[in-house]
Amino acid sequence: MNLNTFYLLLGIWTALALALVPVQLRIAAPYGRHTKSSWGPMLNNRLGWILMEIVSPMALLYWMLSGNPAASPSLYVLAGLWVLHYLNRSIIFPLRLRTPGKRIPLAIVLSAVFFNSVNGFFNGYWWGRFAGPYPDDWLSDPRFIAGALLFLAGVYINHRSDALLIALRRPGETGYRIPQGWLFRWISCPNHFGEIMEWFGFALMAWNLPALSFAVWTAANLLPRAVAHHRWYRAHFPDYPPERKAVIPGVF
Repeated sequence: MNLNTFYLLLGIWTALALALVPVQLRIAAPYGRHTKSSWGPMLNNRLGWILMEIVSPMALLYWMLSGNPAASPSLYVLAGLWVLHYLNRSIIFPLRLRTPGKRIPLAIVLSAVFFNSVNGFFNGYWWGRFAGPYPDDWLSDPRFIAGALLFLAGVYINHRSDALLIALRRPGETGYRIPQGWLFRWISCPNHFGEIMEWFGFALMAWNLPALSFAVWTAANLLPRAVAHHRWYRAHFPDYPPERKAVIPGVF
C-alpha cells in the first residue's frame, strides 16, 4: 500500500467515526446497562471484554513489527503505552468487574474486535512502514511533554472513576447506584472523560494522523455513550442530581 492510499483509507475511516455520532446518540450500543438480548447470541461479560480488547495491541504490534519501524526510544515508549493501556482493558479491568451472570451480545464483541483491529492496523502500519524516526530529543519536545501530561491525567481519571464505579456494587450484586463524590459531582461519566483525554494526549505525543484518528474515534464512541448513561441515570433515579452534565463539566 502506498502512502496516498493509506491516507485515503484513514480519511474514510475517520469520517465514518463522525458520521456515526448521530446514530450513536439515538441508539445506545446494547451492552452494560443497555444490554438487549434481542441482539442475538450472548457471551459471558468478562470473556467478551477480553476478546474484544486484546486484539488491539496484537494488531498494533503485528503491523508495526512486520514492517521496518524506524526504531527509537520514543517509538518504544509510545507503543509500550498503547500495549499497557490494552493489557489493563483486556485483562485487569475485566477481572475487576463485579458482573456475575451478566452477558454481552456476540454482535457487540465482533464489532469491537473489528474496530480495535482497524485502529491497531492504522497505527501499527504507519509506524512500521511510513513513519520516519522520531528525533533523538522527541521525549523532551514540548508536544510530547504536553501530550504525556494529558495522557497521564486521563489515565488517572479513567482508572479512579472505574474503581469508584466498581466499588458501588458489593460482591454478588448486579444492580446500579448513583455514583457520588469526586468528578461525579459534576459529570455522570468521568471514566469516559478520562479516556478521551488519554487518547488526545497520546495523539499529541505521537504527532501523527493515525493516532489523531483514533482519538477522534474514541470521542465519537464515548461522548454518545456518556449521553446514553446520563439519560439512563435520570430515567431510573428520580433523585439524580440535576446539575450534573454527561461527560464535560459544565458543558455537555
